[in-house]
Amino acid sequence: MTKKIAIVGAGPGGLASAMILSSEGHDVHVFEKQSYVGGRNGHFKLGEYTFDIGPTFLSMPHIVEEIFSQSKRDAHDYLDLVELSPMYELQFSNKRIPMYRDENKMIEEIKNHFPGNEEGYVRFMNDTRKKMKALMPLLQTRHHRLRDYVSLRALKALPQLSLGKSVYDVLSQYFTDEKLKIAFTFQAKYLGMSPWECPGAFSILSYMEHEYGVFHPIGGVNQLSKAMAKVVDEYGGTIHLNEGVQEFNLHDKKITSLTLQSGASFEADEVIVNADFAHAMNHFIKGDVLKKYSQPKLEKKKYSCSTFMIYIGADKLYDMPHHTILFAEDYKKNVEEMTKDLVLSEEPSIYIHNASVTDDTLAPAGHSAIYILAPVPNNYAAIDWAGKQNQFKQLILEEVEKKTGFNDLRKHIVEEKVLTPMQWETDHFVHKGATFSMGHQLSQMMYFRPHNRFEELSNCWLVGGGTHPGSGLPTILESARITTNWLNEEEAAQ
Repeated sequence: MTKKIAIVGAGPGGLASAMILSSEGHDVHVFEKQSYVGGRNGHFKLGEYTFDIGPTFLSMPHIVEEIFSQSKRDAHDYLDLVELSPMYELQFSNKRIPMYRDENKMIEEIKNHFPGNEEGYVRFMNDTRKKMKALMPLLQTRHHRLRDYVSLRALKALPQLSLGKSVYDVLSQYFTDEKLKIAFTFQAKYLGMSPWECPGAFSILSYMEHEYGVFHPIGGVNQLSKAMAKVVDEYGGTIHLNEGVQEFNLHDKKITSLTLQSGASFEADEVIVNADFAHAMNHFIKGDVLKKYSQPKLEKKKYSCSTFMIYIGADKLYDMPHHTILFAEDYKKNVEEMTKDLVLSEEPSIYIHNASVTDDTLAPAGHSAIYILAPVPNNYAAIDWAGKQNQFKQLILEEVEKKTGFNDLRKHIVEEKVLTPMQWETDHFVHKGATFSMGHQLSQMMYFRPHNRFEELSNCWLVGGGTHPGSGLPTILESARITTNWLNEEEAAQ
């Protein structure tokens, strides 16, 4: 039996769900407020330069392959993936360290820069391989009942959760050098968290990169969203661009229809929400319907940091790595300013995406499309971005020019755009500009995260970073797989 399914938001979770469900014959309609697909995984152009809006790392490509295979398609017919070697380069003061998936190359780099820590790297990879095997079933399975925690699957995984330890604590068991610990813990930033606070189970993040590699789709990571949208179209699904949702119309906690921003009404059997979770709950559901996720209760939740973005079209091709991560001298202080003190750092850590060194489709010949990101507090910090935007931008560009091979960047700027946490909130509809959604503390993970089958409305489902398993492209794709499989099970049981 086919169903009419409305999906709110054309981010990667919504598009993966639409792709799977349309391939199964369901009547799928995706409603997207923006003029493009992808949400934070979309793209934009500045003149002749093309930029990813958000994600620039693609790891665990086998999950992409599996999602396409479930939709009876081959991902490689739609995406041209290039593996990066080195995966990225880390920069501490004047030390530049390339990081490799190749074990022998990685051991050689550790021997050169951090002698005596080679054995720790091998031990970390071997131990975390076992941890990953135990944890993956938890990340690929729904969590909607507390009794799930006494299942055999959960009990097997329990010792691997590193309960009571942070990611930094876990890596300290393997490495003695502070810089090397940071090299394997900075990935907590992918969740918008501090390595000193991020649960130890997330030591799998750096393992995932070193085990599966880091890839770049030609055209940018946004090509993943475009590819999924193409498959939806091939199966007869409809993506309605420039057509946002205004409100959910309810009867007895069931969504009877959606009121669109155009004023039209749309009825559906099931509704999948891919919009930012807190934004959706605060804007789409009126009155006092919600209890567990009412506006006052959402305010008490913990949210990730935000990001300050500079997108630059430069009339020079820089001979620098595809990904460079520049660490503040006092990295812990920088992280605490971002997550605890909620102030702007005088010495921020900075990520630089120089994709034109790999991909000549993003800029004119001899030019670069450069993406610069600095993690900053979310909008609970109440920073006056209108007043501080230019000053902070200049600080970032000075740090980049002073400390990296982009030493004359400002002389070569042709196009430029800045995106602040306030714009993440107002232009991209991200609650408080928390780019990585709700925090990933254990109190907000698995059962304690909003469930994939939303518990407060009867025909409402969730995908994306705000539900289980969490933020990051691989986990967002897993959320779509969990949700669509569960929806189909419910249908089969009826």
